Amino acid sequence: MNKGRLEAFSDGVLAIIITIMVLEMKVPHGNALKSLAPLLPVFLSYILSFIYLGIYWNNHHHMLHTAKKISGGILWANLHLLFWLSLVPFVTGWMGENHFAAAPMALYGFVLLMASIAYYILQLQILAKHGKDSLLAKAIGSDFKGKISPVLYIIAIPASFLSQWASGGIYVLVALMWLIPDKRIERTVYNEEV
Repeated sequence: MNKGRLEAFSDGVLAIIITIMVLEMKVPHGNALKSLAPLLPVFLSYILSFIYLGIYWNNHHHMLHTAKKISGGILWANLHLLFWLSLVPFVTGWMGENHFAAAPMALYGFVLLMASIAYYILQLQILAKHGKDSLLAKAIGSDFKGKISPVLYIIAIPASFLSQWASGGIYVLVALMWLIPDKRIERTVYNEEV
């Protein structure tokens, strides 16, 4: 199967998810700058979630670039990932509206954990279709960031009930870890083309 439809569908879903997230931010009543102060938690949660969605979009794009063929398993794994990412606007809004309270922070972490697991399943499906000598297999190598991220989410979820700052710090740390450009796939694809 051709991967073009999968990429287009995924891009469209992620664009809608980001649009829903920004539409959830309500305009304040009042025309003074101080009217924006109550929206700060909502805006900060939006920034973090926007970064996460951007990271997923970027890595998804690169991962699919290595795929030559798409299977039914890849399609279902991709839908599984999009399901968890589609919950990001809900948990983002709940977390921001409740000023990073424990339960919303924990649920936010749970959604991030499940999205990371879904991404890993998608990666496994692509590897199963293309083999252990595929571009993706060469590019990801030991995949340290992919393995440590779920562990950090598992730590952050219960930490939400002890300290929202610690939990939030872990979510920011994981985002920063992935925000640093990962050139593994680009480098591998370039080396194969040369």
